[in-house]
Amino acid sequence: MADPRWLDDRQQRAWRGHLAMQARLHAQLNRRLQADSGLSLSDFDVLVALSEAHDGPMRVQELADHVQWEKSRLSHQLSRMERRGLLERQDCPDDARGAFVVLSTAGRSAIERAAPAHVEAVQSLVFDGLDDAQVRTWADITDAVLARVDGAPG
Repeated sequence: MADPRWLDDRQQRAWRGHLAMQARLHAQLNRRLQADSGLSLSDFDVLVALSEAHDGPMRVQELADHVQWEKSRLSHQLSRMERRGLLERQDCPDDARGAFVVLSTAGRSAIERAAPAHVEAVQSLVFDGLDDAQVRTWADITDAVLARVDGAPG
């Protein structure tokens, strides 16, 4: 087995900075969203996906793929959100084992109320501190990394 390719100091700083930024940004956005709307970031992610679904209801697996979650995690999240009236599950007429998820009226109202404050939080915490060149570079970096992840086996 080949020796590991350890990260150099510059790579280590970038990687650890990315992990710290991601964790702290996620925590801050979650706290603000909870305070502003009573929604968690997980609630928000699901509501955004459903509100942007152009074909109406989404299959559970399609939603899981969209939010990049394991199906079991999504199932628990959907149950919590369904109990709160934010969405509904409907049987799939073509597949007895399949189900559709649809945004309820309360869910649509919740996302419409939550989105303005959430996007303002993203603007103030992230983009207000970056210039145009930094935003372009960041977008280029995320595109490049995602292309490698999406093309990686397994």
